[in-house]
Amino acid sequence: MSLTLYDYWRSSAAYRVRIALNLKSLKYDSVPVSLIKGEQNTATYRAQNPQGLVPMLASDKGRFSQSLAIIEYLNEIHPTPPLLPSDPEARALARGMAHIIASDIHPINNLRVQQYLARQLGASEVQKTAWIQHWMAEGFAALETLVKQSGSGREFCLGGTPTMADICLIPQMYNARRFKLDLNPYPTLVAIDVHCSAIKAFAAAQPEKQNDAA
Repeated sequence: MSLTLYDYWRSSAAYRVRIALNLKSLKYDSVPVSLIKGEQNTATYRAQNPQGLVPMLASDKGRFSQSLAIIEYLNEIHPTPPLLPSDPEARALARGMAHIIASDIHPINNLRVQQYLARQLGASEVQKTAWIQHWMAEGFAALETLVKQSGSGREFCLGGTPTMADICLIPQMYNARRFKLDLNPYPTLVAIDVHCSAIKAFAAAQPEKQNDAA
């Protein structure tokens, strides 16, 4: 089955899917969609993805949007290595950690929200950065506690192998550094980021290593 990822180098949602594809050792073609140039809003792209977002994964089975849905789809059609624990309770915990990032932190900090804050509400760069840092800190504080409570150590968020939680965490750590969030309060998350970033599947998905990186 051929796979095509509609991608943007600095999209943390697309970054997640790149990590998942790499962990699964799945080959794919990448089609850059420049969010800065507004290519996601063209009629051609909207006809394929009505939400006008990245990532979108296309195959001979259909077109799929939303990063966590894509990751779960990949995990179902290519079960090895698993991206979720086999135990139902651990699986729910991993999903919960992932959603702290993908549902609570990232959506209110992404590019279209930043653009709305500036264009419609007149927020300055300083105010936008304060907004971003506030919501990241709120989510990271909860996640730091949850990961510590899981007792997984400082290699992965949960258990001894990468899960969806790590796949979501590493791109958000990239964003945190980009927006100069103080990471000192989150030593467990920092340690996990260091460990995962040394793994080939994570390293190859890094934004600056993508062909469309500015």
